[in-house]
Amino acid sequence: MPRFSDRLKHAWSAFFGRDAPAYNLGPSYGTRPDTRRLSRANARSVVTGIYNRIAMDCASVAIHHVRLDEAGRFSEHVNSGLEECLNVEANVDQTGRAFRQDVFLSLLDEGCVAIVPVETDVDPKYSSGYDIRQLRVGRVVSWYPKHVRVEVYNEEAGRKQEITVPKKMVALPENPFRAVMNEPNSTLQRLQNKLALLDLVDERTSSGRMDMIIQVPYSSKTEMQKNHAEQRRKALEDQLQSSKYGIAWMDGTEKIVQLNRPIENNLLDQIEALRNELYSQLGLTKEVFEGTADEQTMLNYINRTIEPMLSSVVDEMKRKWLSKTARTQRQTIMFFQEPFKLVPVTELAKTADVLTRNAILSANEFRAILGYRPSEGDRANELINNNMPYESVGGTPAMAPGAEASSVQEQQPAGNTTQPPQTDLMDTPISALTG
Repeated sequence: MPRFSDRLKHAWSAFFGRDAPAYNLGPSYGTRPDTRRLSRANARSVVTGIYNRIAMDCASVAIHHVRLDEAGRFSEHVNSGLEECLNVEANVDQTGRAFRQDVFLSLLDEGCVAIVPVETDVDPKYSSGYDIRQLRVGRVVSWYPKHVRVEVYNEEAGRKQEITVPKKMVALPENPFRAVMNEPNSTLQRLQNKLALLDLVDERTSSGRMDMIIQVPYSSKTEMQKNHAEQRRKALEDQLQSSKYGIAWMDGTEKIVQLNRPIENNLLDQIEALRNELYSQLGLTKEVFEGTADEQTMLNYINRTIEPMLSSVVDEMKRKWLSKTARTQRQTIMFFQEPFKLVPVTELAKTADVLTRNAILSANEFRAILGYRPSEGDRANELINNNMPYESVGGTPAMAPGAEASSVQEQQPAGNTTQPPQTDLMDTPISALTG
């Protein structure tokens, strides 16, 4: 235990001491300046829920920088800056998972996104063997033959700025559902237009307009009669406006026709049809968003929607950030989905028995999936079937508990086990041999 004098010498509190001068900290904002904001059309419609749901599900899948074995299978994780950015800290403002969600949300909104390595150990313009230290998500402003101009957040200046970078060092994944979501006449854009029309109708209906017609008890064909009717209308408006409770009087011969009733149209039917068409094209269902989808529905959603999004981003990262030398060394970038997220708790015991009995997972590997600490047993890390005989460490065949007695019985012949004594023919008399 440290002494009291050491605690006084080395202890620190955030509330003691002077704060740094404000003019040395850089510009300040009321909200995070690096936060991704959807375009105006998407931010004001139900499309935001679709984008956010898909981006969250994609971000829940881990992406790793790994090394493969000679057969092309996963062998181990590579301890690199890219692995650190994808899973721990992408930059000073985002964790690995927040960065992945930012990538997929921007990809759905823009159709194409720029993943910019803002800090590397070697200049990427002169060497392809560099390690990435920080990543940022940017918006493509201009396209050139071998360069792109992107808008990306500069943490040193505290604002977003445009920079021109080579295409070979920037990952530019494209939305695999671009034809359905981002094209001008796509299903999603048509749905947004219909939703905008519905909002306009609702705004007009819920406005402060009364929309009524006053029927005066005389003809209004002449100019004098029209002026008289206009004066009567203004007088009624003044009564309603100046009245505390909105009450006005009128002549017994006058009649009012109310018009602010709901307008019948087929906008709702068209919106529902477009929404169902969009869901079918994206591989979505209503149950997926409500969280009531069964295992088969979720599996279809993962294979048709999540997997294409992940493959688009991972393949682009692999193409741009892994040199030929790294690929020769069997390095790659892979995404790993958790297969037990869709398994109910009641089925986990049966799943654990099947996987361990068939030597697919060891006991400690499955304990890690369940969140338990590893067992200290001698055979907890071995791929064995505890229901079958196994060989001992020294090479001598051993048997499972309870198998000794049955093995001894199987070695003895059935029936009478008494063997007749063996005699030598040289000691037998000749008379006994000839009868």
